[in-house]
Amino acid sequence: MKKLFFKTFGCRTNIFDTEVMIKNIGEFINTDKIEEADYIIVNSCTVTNSADTNTRQFINRAKREFPNAEIFFTGCGISGEGLKLYNSGIVKSAFGHSEKAKISEILKNNERRYIVGDLNYLDKTVVDNFSSHSRAFIKIQEGCDFKCNYCIIPAVRGSARSYPENYILEQIKILANNGFGEIILTGTNIGSYININIKSGKNNSLANLLKKIAEIRGVRRIRLGSVEPSQITPEFIELLDEKFMGKYLHIAIQYADNNMLKIMNRRNRVENDIKLFEKLAMHGYAIGTDFIVGHPGEDEVIFKSAFENLRNNYPLTHIHLFKYSKRDGTESAKMREISPEIVKDRFELINDLIKSKYEKFRDNIKEPLIVLFEKEIEKDIFEGYDQFYFPVRFKSKDIFDGYWHEIKDYNWRNFFN
Repeated sequence: MKKLFFKTFGCRTNIFDTEVMIKNIGEFINTDKIEEADYIIVNSCTVTNSADTNTRQFINRAKREFPNAEIFFTGCGISGEGLKLYNSGIVKSAFGHSEKAKISEILKNNERRYIVGDLNYLDKTVVDNFSSHSRAFIKIQEGCDFKCNYCIIPAVRGSARSYPENYILEQIKILANNGFGEIILTGTNIGSYININIKSGKNNSLANLLKKIAEIRGVRRIRLGSVEPSQITPEFIELLDEKFMGKYLHIAIQYADNNMLKIMNRRNRVENDIKLFEKLAMHGYAIGTDFIVGHPGEDEVIFKSAFENLRNNYPLTHIHLFKYSKRDGTESAKMREISPEIVKDRFELINDLIKSKYEKFRDNIKEPLIVLFEKEIEKDIFEGYDQFYFPVRFKSKDIFDGYWHEIKDYNWRNFFN
């Protein structure tokens, strides 16, 4: 039997997509040891230049170290790095998102093929397990209708479209029955999820979906991927104190100055973002965000304004901090870029600021931590995540992978220096 090794780059949506492929490998065998693989399947990310670079470097190294293995390319980089690598002959075939469920027949076909596929596609594979994970990722929608000037993702993931509610709930019921108590909802822009109720003609929201998921036996905690500020509705706010909600939300603001938000063609504005974050913080939530440093137009005045807002007005605990990365085909790519040295200094300032907020929040946690442990990192030292999406390490002989534990009076500094 031929063996497959999957290498996944990027977001949780890609993790789900890899599981879709694993579910459809047919008679092939999945292995977590690359040296055993006859085929190496690379699920790519292309959100930044560094994402492309990481993918390309991995493939070049795999080709060098495992010359007998054939390499297949898929994911968001299909039209960029995928095409280049296919034309160079380094990869056997390259295929887009809509072809992932056909992976078995792609591997069996001896011809080299390059298939972009259908950007409006929604796969129908029911994922019932997640290899190497204690948590389950469920994709509830695909694509994005936002037109942010810097972003290439709508061009590679397509327009926003949602999976049917019954498809989502069916997968979660199976996963919960298989022992997955934490469900993470993912997608390109999950706040745009809608479920069209054919009988009433109404569009049911993300909040309504959360309520139905919470009713499934075995589901203990629900987490969300990134949500836009405008997508946090009053109906969603009503759920904040429910026990099934993970006490962490990732709200993508991208910047903290209105002039830059206009340059980026963003829909959110600082004054509304601050009100929202303050409301979430009042409910005890840890809050994360995406933030781009060094976007064209970020002069000293704009950066200083953003930094002061972050320091004084945003109760952040986590940040996914990006250095602006030019993506050909976007509006921002037409603008003049900022000196890398300036971008580096600004990046470090923001990173240090949010780190201090992170530490202060953790030091002030009084309630017990509800932790799903995922792996043993050393002898009797296990690691997992609490309700605030903080990593927790704990020394015990009674903890096992995939088990939940309540921990009181936890001093995180004893394990994280």
